[in-house]
Amino acid sequence: MPFPLSPRTPSGPRRRTLLASAAGVAFLTGCSGGPEDSGATGGSPSVTDRARARAARDSSGLVDEYDAVMAVHPALAERLRPLRDETARHAEAFGDTMAKASPTVSASSSAPSPAPPSVPSSEKDSLARLAGAERALADRRAEALLDLPGELARLLASVAAAGAAHAYLLTEGER
Repeated sequence: MPFPLSPRTPSGPRRRTLLASAAGVAFLTGCSGGPEDSGATGGSPSVTDRARARAARDSSGLVDEYDAVMAVHPALAERLRPLRDETARHAEAFGDTMAKASPTVSASSSAPSPAPPSVPSSEKDSLARLAGAERALADRRAEALLDLPGELARLLASVAAAGAAHAYLLTEGER
């Protein structure tokens, strides 16, 4: 006699729900570098500028990590490219103009680049490392947004939520 399927729904959100939520948050808050309302909320331009530059640098570093993993593990490229491209858009939203560059390493780049991140030899370890980087960055951004003025805080919150969704998507196959 076959066992009936459990009436319980799977625990946790589905991938489509997370993607739709992240897209909705990004749409509602806007992933663009708009004018700051730093004067109205007490944040000084230097604090805002430093936070924006740090966020752009962090997103660009994460783009570099995605690129390195895709170079070492080409089979993961199709899975990682949408996450990498969204992370590049985050860097652009914070003012970085270099993150959108092609995901393949370009030898014709005129700017000196830092040493590429080391990549674990197994795909599973590489995905876990990317997920950990996304999670850690999302946590740092969630903390930092408390000290920032309105528009930048909303942008940082949106990008932190997207990073948390990325971490989930990167670890989804482990369950």
